[in-house]
Amino acid sequence: GEPPTAPVVNGPRRNPGSFRDPSGHVYHYQGRVFRNLGYKSAAHLAAVRQGDGLDELVAMGLLLPFQDAPPELAADILGAGGGVRVVEHPCLPFVSYPYEWSFQALKAAALHHLALQRAALDRGLTLSDATAYNIQFLGPQPIFVDLLSLRPYREGELWPGHQQFCEQFLGPLVLQAARGTFINPWYRGNQEGLPVPELASLLPWRWRLRPTVMTHLVLPARAQRAAFRQGAAGQGIAPRRLPRLSRQAYANILHQLAAFIGALVPRQARSIWGNYAETDTYGQAEYERKRAFVGRFVQEVRPRVLWDLGCNTGDFSALALHAGAERVIGFDADPGALDRAFSRAQRERLDFLPLYMDAANPSPDQGWNQAERQGLAARVNADGLLALAFVHHLAIGRNIPLDEAVGWLMSLAPRGVMEFVPREDPTVQTMLTHREADLFADYTQAAFVAAIQRRGEILAEEQVSASGRHLYAWERGDQD
Repeated sequence: GEPPTAPVVNGPRRNPGSFRDPSGHVYHYQGRVFRNLGYKSAAHLAAVRQGDGLDELVAMGLLLPFQDAPPELAADILGAGGGVRVVEHPCLPFVSYPYEWSFQALKAAALHHLALQRAALDRGLTLSDATAYNIQFLGPQPIFVDLLSLRPYREGELWPGHQQFCEQFLGPLVLQAARGTFINPWYRGNQEGLPVPELASLLPWRWRLRPTVMTHLVLPARAQRAAFRQGAAGQGIAPRRLPRLSRQAYANILHQLAAFIGALVPRQARSIWGNYAETDTYGQAEYERKRAFVGRFVQEVRPRVLWDLGCNTGDFSALALHAGAERVIGFDADPGALDRAFSRAQRERLDFLPLYMDAANPSPDQGWNQAERQGLAARVNADGLLALAFVHHLAIGRNIPLDEAVGWLMSLAPRGVMEFVPREDPTVQTMLTHREADLFADYTQAAFVAAIQRRGEILAEEQVSASGRHLYAWERGDQD
């Protein structure tokens, strides 16, 4: 069969994750994003656009804008992939996936999906599916990106994406609220979400008895198990006449789910570093020196996209935005810190998206043909990088060779700031407790400096703490 991507040399490149709808592939061309519509999708879009509903959803900020592509670019894309019509979408600053979202981000995405469903229903439209991958973020603000998921509503129909919504939105949120379970690794391993039967079995009884949980998770899980048992026993599953659902009942379900999800909070959110800003080892003057150094770097570089590795609750991400960075993508492995960072970005209206990442095991290429979901390396788009109090967590916490840790960080952006925390620092001393010190003989300031200089040059250096912490601003050697 046709491979998932069929690029044209120096021409339009089909998105490798855009294969599930063969009549509406996404293409990248000249730094822009297009959707190539075949006859079926073009007719589908025309039917959806008969009224003003689609344009109103865009105006409400629920749906990613679109317009017909310029004729000369449309001709190139039609030549690459066939079709009859090409529409253009704004290029997103960064593509993230549900298994990289914090609880608060997944909750915001779920509420956005329900808000779009309700607004679409009011305009005679509905969604054909409920995949979480159709939501992206502009800072902390979710946006729905799949234009072709919208279609005319048929009176009396059931919600076609109900199971998908439960597996990819509702179930993961309920499990975190009920158990405090950190679901990101599970979600990454099973990209279609958390299977309802498995999920329901993990919930405490007091949660299973809640009406919303019983209706949308427990009873569907029982039905799925019963169907499986019948199939395993060789018994055919008799076709049944599906009930009809009035538009008002449909709207009521969406409203009730939104109210339920809106009230969810993670149970005992696991957080090791969520209070780091209040409990770190910096004195006030030392902390201000660190802030001043980072502020100068950002003012000089003016990054369009800054990555903040180990962003914690977003203190330095916010500082970078105020100093001149256009947007910040943050990464951290602490669920509690990420939730606080996301809530801060919403509250302060920051163009800051904090995402989950284990730096020693970042998101890989995966999905169909290992190309459907891009790994972190394929999405690198930073002009600047912050790695503050970060390197020692790789070198000592995860036994990553210091030179490799520095090399990886410098591969992510052309310029950046890294912090070296020496062995004498109380944090490193705590990490070395019950560890064999000989394992980390290469963890020295001289080796750290040499690792940077092998790949570029040091632009500025400053000691910012009495324990010997140093900041280094660097530029990679491949810059023209």
